[in-house]
Amino acid sequence: MALNRRNLLKLGGIALAQAGATQLLGIQTSPPSPPSVTNSESKADYTLRIAPVTVELDRSHILSTIGYNGIAPGPVLRMREGKPVSVEVINDTDTPELVHWHGMLIPPEVDGTEEEGAPFVLPHQKRRFNLTPGPAGSRCYHSHAMAMDDLHKGAYTGQFGFVYVDGGHDPGRYDHELFLALRDWEPFFTGTMDDMDDDTHDGPLLEKPATMNTDPDGLEVGSVTYSINDKALGAGDPIRVRQGQRLLIHFLNASAIENRRVALAGHKMKVIALDGNPVPTPQTLDSIFIGAGERVDVEIEMNNPGVWILGSTEKLVRESGLGAVVEYANQHHAPQWIDPPKARWDYTIFGTASSNASVPQQTIELIFEKIPGGSGKFNLWLVNGKPYPHESEFVLQRGVRYRLVMRNRTDDAHPMHLHRHLWELAEINGKKTAGIIKDTVVVPYFGRAVVDFTADQPGLALFHCHIQQHMDYGFKALFRYG
Repeated sequence: MALNRRNLLKLGGIALAQAGATQLLGIQTSPPSPPSVTNSESKADYTLRIAPVTVELDRSHILSTIGYNGIAPGPVLRMREGKPVSVEVINDTDTPELVHWHGMLIPPEVDGTEEEGAPFVLPHQKRRFNLTPGPAGSRCYHSHAMAMDDLHKGAYTGQFGFVYVDGGHDPGRYDHELFLALRDWEPFFTGTMDDMDDDTHDGPLLEKPATMNTDPDGLEVGSVTYSINDKALGAGDPIRVRQGQRLLIHFLNASAIENRRVALAGHKMKVIALDGNPVPTPQTLDSIFIGAGERVDVEIEMNNPGVWILGSTEKLVRESGLGAVVEYANQHHAPQWIDPPKARWDYTIFGTASSNASVPQQTIELIFEKIPGGSGKFNLWLVNGKPYPHESEFVLQRGVRYRLVMRNRTDDAHPMHLHRHLWELAEINGKKTAGIIKDTVVVPYFGRAVVDFTADQPGLALFHCHIQQHMDYGFKALFRYG
């Protein structure tokens, strides 16, 4: 039987549980300083130590990986928007490392990518990075090292965590705030995968080529082990609530492999922010879809007493760990799951009819293609007919408003991310919208996404698919300023 991205599993049993809480780090005061890389001996505001860690998904499944500060995911870093901070990164491994600050508007030298010229943290050495956090909202940090055919490097490891940038305007109308990272573990190569990781296979398929390449695909990466934070469904304490309370949940899809859909059985979720940015039109939904690298903030009214499962809407994925138990006070029966109604994910429902931004002055067309087996054992990914690098192809002029038209001519849904910039979603598969500000957008299967952004962050900016293997094998381009 062929395996696919959503059903790549064989189960020996079903475990029930909830994800462990993520540790918090407090903020220490520091004098204002320009963004830079230093080797100062004064105490940093934050320290991230990269080193081997063990993750106990449940009592019978303990795995070894690389993480931050002895845990995976790493600590939640809470920062104040506009207040400069210093972060000391200590590399206690034998591999050069990079820490990328996903969704931050910061200079390239501290953004944590080799392509933009940020320095590596060399093995058994340390570097200090000075940055000014922003914009406010849910951001994240993670390794940006290339992995290629080594599934023990880069985003396949436990090097990921939340950054929450406080803008000082949070009304705090909730009883509990949770940071929940969706995660797959123990990746492996497979040659029998069909992509089923998005909701658009029955969509308009605007970019499907008239003639398809029928060559056999190269190896892709799969997993059969999942968790929310560091616990599989069946381990750790439940999320304990009382009737009438309101939860604020910050979700992060920390997968290097998959896009995901999740729900809380018996409840609805009000989406209030995408990628940390408040949406113009919040919507109350039965489930949410999160591309790799995306964040979704939801509010949930706890109005249905019982013991419920929060987790993947895919049965085999959920029962292999991607879930958590939510337990009301004085409720002690077995956790329940109810399949939510099926509904296609639609970014545009969170938007408005018109944009407050200026009209784009220039358009950049981006065509995504795949050459099956084009990198030996693996597929090769092309942007405008070629893999990375694209020498001086994408040159921006400061202050100009650009429109990116992303045409996905592949049988995969790609979470596309532009570093150091935010963009406004203008269209998905021909459906127009405005006002939705993001840093990562899933371009549908054989579909099209259009985004607008202003070139206001001088320096190199990496554009890439957030699936690690796709990025490693050509699916990236470098934007530069003229």
